Amino acid sequence: MSTGQSGKIPAGAHRGLAFLALAMFLGMTTWFSASAVLPQLVLRFNLSTTSSAWLTVGVQVGFVVGAVLLALTSAADRFGSRQLMATGAALAGAVNLSLLVVDTGVGLIVVRVVTGACLAGVYPSATKAIATWFRASRATAIAVLIGALTLGSASPHLAAAAGGMDWRVVVVVTSTLSALGGATALWLATDGPYSFPRSRLRLGEAARAFMARPVFLTSLGYFGHMWELYAMWSWFAVFFGSVLSNNRATDETALGSLVTFAVIGVGAVGCWAGGQLAERIGSARTAIFSMIVSGSCALSIGWLAGGPVWVVIAVALIWGFSVISDSAQFSTLIIEVADQRYVGSILTLQMALGYLVTVPAVWLTPLLEKSSGWGPAFVLLAMGPLVGVWAIIRYLVSPPVRSVGYVFAGRFRRGRG
Repeated sequence: MSTGQSGKIPAGAHRGLAFLALAMFLGMTTWFSASAVLPQLVLRFNLSTTSSAWLTVGVQVGFVVGAVLLALTSAADRFGSRQLMATGAALAGAVNLSLLVVDTGVGLIVVRVVTGACLAGVYPSATKAIATWFRASRATAIAVLIGALTLGSASPHLAAAAGGMDWRVVVVVTSTLSALGGATALWLATDGPYSFPRSRLRLGEAARAFMARPVFLTSLGYFGHMWELYAMWSWFAVFFGSVLSNNRATDETALGSLVTFAVIGVGAVGCWAGGQLAERIGSARTAIFSMIVSGSCALSIGWLAGGPVWVVIAVALIWGFSVISDSAQFSTLIIEVADQRYVGSILTLQMALGYLVTVPAVWLTPLLEKSSGWGPAFVLLAMGPLVGVWAIIRYLVSPPVRSVGYVFAGRFRRGRG
């Protein structure tokens, strides 16, 4: 890693990053465990289009609820990040196993909501934990961590592609991996030397910290990014299945799952590339570039559904690469400009609101596809990057604002990407 920021990378940082990334990868595998085998669940439980959408969006709803609770109780700033990671991952694995015993569509949705609430302890906590190891090259370090999240999100599709694996096997495998992720965070990962002050949440101060202009604009950019990201991840498998059907491809299920894994999984490379680019041109400019590319893919790919499969795959791989390459940049910017006393809570709240934004996007995409086709459905997703680019441009051209957090820490930084 290059040292794009001042300072040296401490001894043990790369080992800490490796174990935290592994814990993230394993801990988040339950997120898409149901989406990966959605066609099987639709047949097994006779799910309607509405129920299918809720099964997919339920994790996001649960994540929002869990993240808001963590933020309001200031748990993200009062307790150790790795301990929260371990608890969330272990509980998510246990709850996910409940899919094996429920016998109604409503029961499936409830399990997915609770799973999402548990996972709220994993993602924000991992981001804060890795920041304790890196000041130099922080953008790349967080990018590697989110790359692990991306691979974890893609892995159920790979499991589903392995010979048309039964949905029960996918549930058991992902639940086991999630529990192993919790154990990795607790017993193998360690905290870095750059700790954050622990504090109890004062709602008034925290609200002012969140509404500070650089934090708010960064968050608005993140919301635009999230509008596109999870709807794309959630519905690409269904979209590509329709592409294969239009082209009368053989072995549609296995091929569709494998391509979906590749399209989501290539985002891990995109995360790393985004981190490297951020070391050179800054996190804000990297985010703008990524959103322009991903938004262009969203505008075009839906209209290619009736075209050659290889063209769709090529555009999809570019989309999968770019749609997540900006994610780490928003976290990096927040950590830089937010009040350091409330970094954990602000990160958690930002992610909660971001995942709340994903709910209507994930919900509306299949409804719009059913009424108008994939072209208009994916054009809707492109509105997110459009708003995100505007917000980060405003962030860049705004007068530099000294971070409240660095006042508290005794040093000032611009926080400009």
